[in-house]
Amino acid sequence: MSKALSKKASFNTPIGWVSVHGSEAGLHEISFEDADLGTDDALPACVVEGVEQLKSYFEGKLRAFDLKIAPDGTPFQQSVWQLLVAVPFGQTRSYMDLARALSNEKAIRAVGAANGRNPLAVVVPCHRIIGSNGTLTGYAGGLWRKEWLLRHERDLTHGKQTSLFE
Repeated sequence: MSKALSKKASFNTPIGWVSVHGSEAGLHEISFEDADLGTDDALPACVVEGVEQLKSYFEGKLRAFDLKIAPDGTPFQQSVWQLLVAVPFGQTRSYMDLARALSNEKAIRAVGAANGRNPLAVVVPCHRIIGSNGTLTGYAGGLWRKEWLLRHERDLTHGKQTSLFE
């Protein structure tokens, strides 16, 4: 894959700007941004489709992505990212759950590091990974975005829940 040939598109969401980068090989990066990074001309089909599916996700119309992805990462990172994709919409797993799925509980810190290096926010749902005690832990896009994404999925899965504090 050639990131040198990567093109990008940016769009606004309820939790800020998102940029989608990809080439004919597939999507390389999806990230939250502080501002509009603009949109290149002649976008690869995977970028156009990525934007469309992400918009549908944020509108509450899409629960599972079907996109051509090509993230750069080590074999270990790739194995962790494959586990992330398997976490169902509206559910969470812990870092320890992922380490156990890899048959190596001692790899919990490495799992956390690989999760933190996930280049495809939302599509490879690292936001669904929480601490073993149920707490929200690090998220490259900010914990407030992680909380929003989890609440968005919970509300779509279980119906909007009201709280005295909302």
